[in-house]
Amino acid sequence: MCDQDHYEQDLHDYVERGAVTRREFSAISFGAGMAFLLPSVANAVAVTESDVKVKTPDGVADCYFVHPATGAAAGVLIWPDILGLRPAFRQMGKRLAESGYSVLVVNPFYRAKPAPVVPLGASFSDPETRKTVMGFAQGLNATTHVTDAKAFIGWMDTQAAVDKRKKVGTTGYCMGGPITMRTAAAVADRVGAAASFHGGGLVTKNPDSPHLLVPTMKAQYLFAVAQNDDEREPEAKTVLKETFAKANLPAEIEVYPAAHGWCPPDSAVYNEAQAEKAWSRMLALFGKALA
Repeated sequence: MCDQDHYEQDLHDYVERGAVTRREFSAISFGAGMAFLLPSVANAVAVTESDVKVKTPDGVADCYFVHPATGAAAGVLIWPDILGLRPAFRQMGKRLAESGYSVLVVNPFYRAKPAPVVPLGASFSDPETRKTVMGFAQGLNATTHVTDAKAFIGWMDTQAAVDKRKKVGTTGYCMGGPITMRTAAAVADRVGAAASFHGGGLVTKNPDSPHLLVPTMKAQYLFAVAQNDDEREPEAKTVLKETFAKANLPAEIEVYPAAHGWCPPDSAVYNEAQAEKAWSRMLALFGKALA
């Protein structure tokens, strides 16, 4: 999870391993600047992209919508990490659309500020940036996750580019991981597949822990777990495996040899090989569950 204690520990661990220098980590850790180029999509389809506004019970959310230029495709809802909607996630959304999906990337902090919620190039290592986004994140809760999920998927279902005969997928990064679980439970009849990448807070002792919602879901799942997250909470993956098994829902749960935050291409700990593996597993899941 993105928080102060884990940030300091991660910094120490990365420097000790020689994976990144302190200066490099401080300069671009969880950066919101321009994304690095992602690998190109084989047989990519032409896409149409736009900035859109989605009404919710709490206001109007600014989002990025990208979809194949012709026809209708299965919809996918993307929940970004704690730095929100920014160039890296636009690039990731566009890449997914080029694989044949209609993708809505949301600004989860729209109640507080339009995206980008921090200046381009801002780093999670900066105390003011960290204070800002942690404050935004603390303004969200299980209730807002659910009302937003219903609004976003409801909006997608009004779009001609979304094939409503097909199930919807959802993905989440860092704090977005548990939001995918609440989405899958809140709109169970529409969500057929979900993926959490280095998600935090999936299994807690709280009465609203996301894993307790599994029996109400109908979605197949992918959990790509960061190695250092697993080291902190080694029992979480076991609880997830047992919970999904009891619910008779397919769930691929794997610990990746990569650090928390390894998937977005603008992260200091971006690991292209492991990010591509996780991406390919997501595409395999969507190809099966959203067909």
